[in-house]
Amino acid sequence: MKQGERTWVFPNPPVILATGTVVGPDEGEGPLAADFDLVHPDMELQQPSWEKAERLLLEQAADIAVSKAKLKKQDIEYFVGGDLLNQIISSTFAARTLGTPYIGVFGACSTSMETLALASLMVASGAGERVLAATSSHNCTVEKQFRYPTEYGSQKPPTAQYTVTGAGAAVVARTGEGPRVTAATIGKVIDLGIKDPFNMGAAMAPAAVDTIQAHLQDTGREPGYYDLIVTGDLAGVGSPIAKELLMRNGVPLEQTTFRDCGLLVYDVAKQKVQAGGSGCACSAVVTYGYLLKRMEKGELKRILVAATGALLSPLSFQQGESIPCIAHAVSIEA
Repeated sequence: MKQGERTWVFPNPPVILATGTVVGPDEGEGPLAADFDLVHPDMELQQPSWEKAERLLLEQAADIAVSKAKLKKQDIEYFVGGDLLNQIISSTFAARTLGTPYIGVFGACSTSMETLALASLMVASGAGERVLAATSSHNCTVEKQFRYPTEYGSQKPPTAQYTVTGAGAAVVARTGEGPRVTAATIGKVIDLGIKDPFNMGAAMAPAAVDTIQAHLQDTGREPGYYDLIVTGDLAGVGSPIAKELLMRNGVPLEQTTFRDCGLLVYDVAKQKVQAGGSGCACSAVVTYGYLLKRMEKGELKRILVAATGALLSPLSFQQGESIPCIAHAVSIEA
């Protein structure tokens, strides 16, 4: 199953039976609105706090995915989840509601593909028949924790990114109909000394490049094997950097299409989202909504999703630490 240095190749690829995507109002005004299962008209979701609203987003995405898979909650054997809040409380409290054996993980904004990779490994190894992978983020909870309180109303530089409000969930199973997870490459922590939390794209780009190159080397594939290679949330600053680094390193990107979820989820020219989207939900809702629907329509047959994450905390930033970053890549084929 292990191939090369850090890639899992699944001889009997697990299938993504169904997905659920739930987003907030800003994402509902973006170009991918029709690809999401549920769009909320407000940020509060009729909850007394933003943190409880984020938890509800995750619970709703999980419910939708399980329902679309024509299963019941008790049919799900394990739930692998994570988010950006302290002690990953959105996932943990959602797990309390789901009542399913739970594995909590933290990969920052790379969590969508981290959870999908782990769920696929569990299914492929026989550890479970049906595993739920899910993650979430909320603009008001994350911006408050990692940058400045939303109420403070601070101005952000053009390099800053806008946290996606949403949640994405996928039911991964051993058998059934749907796209299959054929491989996953686990990232290394890469830190080139950037300390600015308002420039996450530049900080995360080298991690995305490292994982994509490792995946291609481990599998012996050319970029042209994929119809699309998409990064998680490098947005307008990090995506060009990653593309330039890959080309400098001799990766023939002209063989494939290279895109970024942070630039797909919003209309950057019309919406006030600075450099583009970020957050755990960014790559989750774009992948589980837009990309898999394109695969269902036959527009895409093979994609590589390399979700990126900045592994900082408010404490590490206050202590002057630089930002360690990571990327996990998952190969999905129709």
